Amino acid sequence: MKTRLVGALVAGLVVCGLQIVPHTGRAADVPLEPGAQLTLQEAITLALRYHPARLAAQSEAGAAHERIGEAQSSLLPQVFGGAQYLRGTDNGVGDTSYLPMLGVARLPSRGRTNSTEMFDNYLMNVSAFQYLFDFGRTRGLIDQRRAEADVDLARLKLTELRLVFDVTQRYASLLAAHQTVKVFEKAVAQRREHLHEAEVKAQAGLKPEIDVYTANAELARAKLNLVDARNAADTGKVALDNAMGLGASAPDYTLAEVLTYEDITEPLDGYLATAFRQRPDLQMLEDEARAAGAEIQEYRSDYLPTVGATAGYSARGQELPAANNFDVGVLVTWPLFNGFLTDHEVAEAKLHQDAIRHAIEDLRQRIILQVKSGYLDWQASLERIHRAEQTVAASRGELDLAEKRYDAGLGNIIELTDAQRRFTEDEAGYINALAGFSIAKAALDRDTGAGWPHS
Repeated sequence: MKTRLVGALVAGLVVCGLQIVPHTGRAADVPLEPGAQLTLQEAITLALRYHPARLAAQSEAGAAHERIGEAQSSLLPQVFGGAQYLRGTDNGVGDTSYLPMLGVARLPSRGRTNSTEMFDNYLMNVSAFQYLFDFGRTRGLIDQRRAEADVDLARLKLTELRLVFDVTQRYASLLAAHQTVKVFEKAVAQRREHLHEAEVKAQAGLKPEIDVYTANAELARAKLNLVDARNAADTGKVALDNAMGLGASAPDYTLAEVLTYEDITEPLDGYLATAFRQRPDLQMLEDEARAAGAEIQEYRSDYLPTVGATAGYSARGQELPAANNFDVGVLVTWPLFNGFLTDHEVAEAKLHQDAIRHAIEDLRQRIILQVKSGYLDWQASLERIHRAEQTVAASRGELDLAEKRYDAGLGNIIELTDAQRRFTEDEAGYINALAGFSIAKAALDRDTGAGWPHS
């Protein structure tokens, strides 16, 4: 069985299991020497290491992971400390009542009256609060943050999967472009020979002068096609450099793979099962549904009280040493009525979860469509290769016969140039069919999430 171009795809995908840690690599550090041979697996590895889209998704996943720690911090003691020095008057305000506000010092109810004399005031305090229980709000928030971190991790995998497809597609296209250049280089050389033959026969009076002009025109067309093919190869390299995330830092290199194909043996059902098990975007929605469920738990906790323990120490006074005070207690807060806010929050979270569940079902149907369509496209690409092989063999025989007829004086230049043109087009078509097979298989691997490690 022939080796498939995208056979290196699975091995490249294993790299996607990298842990979420900050990455400081730069394109200037690319481990690719000028003139080196580049395999598909190496190209995939470079993309997963250097492409900005993956680095951005990796950082987002890391940030989401840190939010788990933020939520868990509520389970630990919260300790606060403060110190204050204030110099001011100490005039009493009697039995006046007021609410504390920013910028207004808390004055004693008794004190000096109508005095402008100022006094030193000292304050130092340490206080601590320990969460005890809240009937699900804090635990629900932690579960929500964990589910959201899983969402971002799945999004990272989805980004990597798309990069793998993009690199594979660009790699196969560049291979096809290089082989197409060779086809037209051979066509130019072939047409030069036919032009020389036509010139010799015309000078000898064996062929009319129009044969020379016709052969010369075909040579010019072949040269034009060669220009286009070389330009396609140059732009194809730029596209592959971009897919690998290298940009202007990419050196010149050669491709180590060749375009080839293999028979299709695995049935469609296997690819569908793989897609439902491994598609990152499907996992994302399932994680979002988990997050919505945890959010419902958070909102429901507001129907019940929150309990915590507090303790503190303070030293304050107008002279040193200041007076010491200690306190310890239990705090209970219970939103008895908040304008039905909790009811609406719970209802909103439930509807959001329902919407995600519907989105999951919609995605599952689209996965069926994508995988079936991709599988049919892959089968068609294989059939196209077989037909292209037959076409190339037939057109090669047609060209050989046309050349022999022209050499023997039985054929004309139109018959020969038509055979030349068809053979060149058929060879280019066969190369495109090979590239199409590799790209179709890579698209199916993308649509099934093939190659992702899973438990």
